[in-house]
Amino acid sequence: MNRAPRRSGHLRRAAVVVALAATLTNAGAVTCSVSALPVVFGVYNPLSALSTVSTGSVTVTCQPVLVAILQSYTLSLSTGGAGSYASRRLASGANTLQYQLYSNPGYSTVWGNGSGGSSTVASSFLLAVLVPVSATHIVYARMPALQSSAVAGAYSDTIMVTVTY
Repeated sequence: MNRAPRRSGHLRRAAVVVALAATLTNAGAVTCSVSALPVVFGVYNPLSALSTVSTGSVTVTCQPVLVAILQSYTLSLSTGGAGSYASRRLASGANTLQYQLYSNPGYSTVWGNGSGGSSTVASSFLLAVLVPVSATHIVYARMPALQSSAVAGAYSDTIMVTVTY
């Protein structure tokens, strides 16, 4: 008697992290620093019909050198290893998972550098002499559901954060 092959009931899971690295571009009499907390998706279940979501953050801290000033700045995020804003990719060796980073909680504005359908985040704050001011920006992340080709592994990507001020 022939039996049909049985499908494995084991779920393929992947732990995924998006690291955020930072650079600064200076254009005035202000000193700024930037720090970032990574997006951590945790365990991904490729059989789930729900998208996996997470957040990270980017904090900009600026201080004027001599006088009080209204300081504007722009935050840009790179494409990461994917090379495109159309769909960022996490990698574990040759295996990949799609994900995207957004500047809004509705997941409708892809956070990038202004090209390829992406947008930057612009902000400003009033700086007083010798008093640093910080602003934290949330990075909203979503990984699409049902990426059935996913295999178990540790997936990651590195996104460069650029602050222009």
